[in-house]
Amino acid sequence: MAKNLLQVSEQLLILKPPSSTITNQQKQKQKQKQIQIQSCLNRRQFISQTNMGMAASSVSISLLLRLLVPAAAAAKPQQREDEEDSLSDWERVYLPIDPGVVLLDIAFVPDDFNHGFVLGTRQTILETKNGGNTWVPRSIPSAEDEDFNYRFNSISFNGKEGWIVGKPAILLYTSDAGDTWERIPLSSQLPGDMVYIKATGEKSAEMVTDQGAIYVTSNRGYNWRAAVQETVSATLNRTVSSGISGASYYTGTFNTVNRSPDGRYVAVSSRGNFYLTWEPGQPFWQPHNRAVARRIQNMGWRADGGLWLLVRGGGLYLSKGTGVTEEFEEVSVQSRGFGILDIGYRSEEEAWAAGGSGILLRTTNGGKTWTRDKAADNIAANLYSVKFINDRKGFVLGNDGVLLRYLG
Repeated sequence: MAKNLLQVSEQLLILKPPSSTITNQQKQKQKQKQIQIQSCLNRRQFISQTNMGMAASSVSISLLLRLLVPAAAAAKPQQREDEEDSLSDWERVYLPIDPGVVLLDIAFVPDDFNHGFVLGTRQTILETKNGGNTWVPRSIPSAEDEDFNYRFNSISFNGKEGWIVGKPAILLYTSDAGDTWERIPLSSQLPGDMVYIKATGEKSAEMVTDQGAIYVTSNRGYNWRAAVQETVSATLNRTVSSGISGASYYTGTFNTVNRSPDGRYVAVSSRGNFYLTWEPGQPFWQPHNRAVARRIQNMGWRADGGLWLLVRGGGLYLSKGTGVTEEFEEVSVQSRGFGILDIGYRSEEEAWAAGGSGILLRTTNGGKTWTRDKAADNIAANLYSVKFINDRKGFVLGNDGVLLRYLG
């Protein structure tokens, strides 16, 4: 190979006379000659010239690979490390829906955690049969008979029985794990919009409206019994003299409502001035003064039975002890000034908080300290809800069709 290259080099040098004596015509002839010489040295001819050339080529390629492979191997772990840092414990699942859809709830069939449904605005129902890796739109004919664009607020399963509620008033029921859904008629006198439903047993469920009405059924929803004996407005009128701050500004609806595993409820008034609690057997909701200066954004139950409280502007508070109380302690969080909108517990010690502009926070000590996770920093969306189906399966729901899946 060295000999061949030397010959080529000599030929090229012979074709290059001093620039001071060369004419334009000679330049043109020399250029054509160079092209002919170089073209004859195409890859196929060059490799087939001599065995020595092939051996030299092999050595050259081997040396080249030795130089390139370590560099590529060194760069690859760094790239993977960067990807892991950006994804962290969550990954985004892209959904076949309109960008403006807000996801509102998610549930899986208890007998098959690969089979689940996610709900949202604009009559959105998506179904998965592979644990949430991919989702497909689901059409329910009984929800398409009328010219409504339903907002599906809540879904719950018990065994193969499932329930969906939405706005305008709609109630769907399945007894075959969601293969088919039937529409259950509802009274036009129902106070408020249905915002939550919980499957509690065979043919049984508990339903809540944004005006504080709680109804229970034990016959597939054909009959409902009121669990609360008076409206929240009536309760406030009766207890306004007890000193509930902001009760006179109550607009008649809840901002949020959350249920504990043992059936207790906590709700936030529409303006965030105060909160209310209800336990099974109580005839009415119990109003409570908020223990903080800023208005309440959301409240819910910790895994240990206590309460968490979020205020507007990103503040987080935890109740002292367990059960219902009006004593809370503030916890320092790095929310960057964005509001925290929800908290979901993976275990008694580990929980995740989500909020505006892709904020994700994690605690591993029951909420005493929180660290920010960068998984959703580049997602321009508000994250409204954190749902853990079990300690291995969790999701974060947001606006603009954003769905994050827990990788753990």
